[in-house]
Amino acid sequence: MDDRTLTDLLRRFGLSDKEVDTYLSLLEHGEAKASTVADAAGVSKRYVYSVSESLADRGFVEVNDHVVPTTIRANPPDEVIDRLRSDVDAMRPGLAERYSRVERQAEQFEVIKSRVTVIKRIRSLLSDADSEVTLSITAEQLPEVKEGLVDAVERGVLVLLVVSDAPADLDADDPALSGVANVVRTWSEAMPTLLTVDSAAGVVSPPELLRRSTTDRQAIAFAQEQLAPVIVGSFLGNYWPAATEVAVADPAPLPAEYTDFRHTVLQATLRLRAGDPPRVTVGGRWTDSDEPAEVVGRVVETRQGMVEPTNNEFPVEHSLVVETDDGEVTVGGQGAFVEDVEADLVRIESDAE
Repeated sequence: MDDRTLTDLLRRFGLSDKEVDTYLSLLEHGEAKASTVADAAGVSKRYVYSVSESLADRGFVEVNDHVVPTTIRANPPDEVIDRLRSDVDAMRPGLAERYSRVERQAEQFEVIKSRVTVIKRIRSLLSDADSEVTLSITAEQLPEVKEGLVDAVERGVLVLLVVSDAPADLDADDPALSGVANVVRTWSEAMPTLLTVDSAAGVVSPPELLRRSTTDRQAIAFAQEQLAPVIVGSFLGNYWPAATEVAVADPAPLPAEYTDFRHTVLQATLRLRAGDPPRVTVGGRWTDSDEPAEVVGRVVETRQGMVEPTNNEFPVEHSLVVETDDGEVTVGGQGAFVEDVEADLVRIESDAE
């Protein structure tokens, strides 16, 4: 290997031209005084000391400053190569992780051309749900995803379901609706299949793709935290009000903790309507000062659009009014700005406890 090729390879490991010259000079001498290396490399003795410290930190050389005059010794090439190889191996997991993030970001949108794949994506996303699912799906396709919905409800996930293209006689007693959601609404019209999971991912599919085996219509699966809340807003603002409420699950056992604020509001609403106003402990921030907040008190009112009769002023308004020792405090969910507190976590307990 000629000197030029060797110099180029050493540069790839971050060595400057002068560092390469100094190191190659040391290799030729094995061990030498700074003045000897300076003459051979064409640099000052002061620079040799500086460069040698840098090369020593990277394992290329060893500086013997316990002798007078100080000498610098090149480490055996095999040791240097082993150390470089070890450093490269140590970098591999971190580099691979960052690269995989880029791949995942590049795959935030997937075009789906078949009904089978749409159902497969819905099942997969339902199995991953941690806190909230909103779904509109046709009555014909509901059995294909029912198991995933039931499992999500049993895990404590909030599930809001619209069954579209539904027969007129579909009601709460129908076995098809048993355990599938906290709140079920039906609509006789065909509507797009809309799924969001944890306000982070979902599927959007035109009705034709699920109703016909041959169509050029396509669906989209997405994993995009900026898009999912928009889909949720459309679901709650456009389709949910148009559908008819047919089933509401019983309140969940208490005590319970929720990070999903809509679930908190639903459970508080059901308790209020049952004549059992719940007590809550809210952790979050004051919206006017951005300071940490903890609110403890009894829920006296909710504003919501999930169960009838609804009383929110706009589709995504879901809030609590909590009576505390210092007066009433309004609590909203993520992004709250009209309420007093933005909640991160809410614990609900019976006020009788």
